[in-house]
Amino acid sequence: MVPEFAAQLLNDSPFYQGAMILIISLLLSKIAPLPRNYQPIVWFGLLAKELAAKVNHTSRAPSQQLIAGTLACILLVLPFSAIMTFLMQLAAFPWFFEFVTLYICLNDENFNQTAIEVKQALYQEDKNRARSILSPWLYRDTKELSEVGIAKATIEKLVTTPVYGTVSTIIFFGIGGAPLVLITRMIKQLELCWPPINPQFSHFGKPVYLLSTLLFIVPSWLWNISIAIQGGPQTILSLLKPLPNTQPLHNCINTCSISARVLNVELGGPMKFNGIKVDTTKLNHGPKPNADSITSAIRLANTTYGIWIFFVISMPLIWAGLRYLHS
Repeated sequence: MVPEFAAQLLNDSPFYQGAMILIISLLLSKIAPLPRNYQPIVWFGLLAKELAAKVNHTSRAPSQQLIAGTLACILLVLPFSAIMTFLMQLAAFPWFFEFVTLYICLNDENFNQTAIEVKQALYQEDKNRARSILSPWLYRDTKELSEVGIAKATIEKLVTTPVYGTVSTIIFFGIGGAPLVLITRMIKQLELCWPPINPQFSHFGKPVYLLSTLLFIVPSWLWNISIAIQGGPQTILSLLKPLPNTQPLHNCINTCSISARVLNVELGGPMKFNGIKVDTTKLNHGPKPNADSITSAIRLANTTYGIWIFFVISMPLIWAGLRYLHS
């Protein structure tokens, strides 16, 4: 029985190796993240902004802006993903490139530490410091954010980041390996850099937005369920109710709504982009958030993250147990 089980483990070694790469990447991104200024995905976002500044002309016809946005997306995503896929195919140790790819795609997973710093600044009534800490993480105006606005932005970032971080990495790595994780993460970064909710990118960013919406339907749905189960039956049932959205080009609105219910706070509301006010759905599920609400949001995000980590660790253990019983 034991030799047969050992042979089965050996045959399944690619599965266990992939599981180990995924687990170590997820944990290391939390324990020892790269400084934001050294993160390749952040550099990719800066490149996307520079390209948009040259090819996104809002004075042109909407159809021309749509074409420009589509071509810009292809130009940015295709070469980098092709190079990484090529390296993984030729490398003597492809697992190393897979690990590095997953690690850099999980760069936003260390936002928890930023949220703690923002919370501490609010406790000290230093709104300017809180805004400066939050600013590099957001693609909207932060200079005029009130204490409530800072708390809302921090909570919304906390609860939405794992959709394109932890959850999507687990799902897409299982489906198509590290290359698929990289491609989807780059597309999401383009959506964050060119949000169509921003009037400047209302047409230019729409192709990327629609593609990102399609790709992240399942990760968003699964993450929302993970949050909703912590809010009780009513919160779970709210997943089935359509959400009235006055701003359709806003992907994270459903996740924010579920989180607002669980945290019993108000989220959403107006945003500013380049000084232009944009109305979004106000999610009135409780009082306006403050620094204490950020603490609750951190706890919620950590608990939900723990659920997913437990899932990833348990899968190879369950598989090995089934193999042992079968042998």
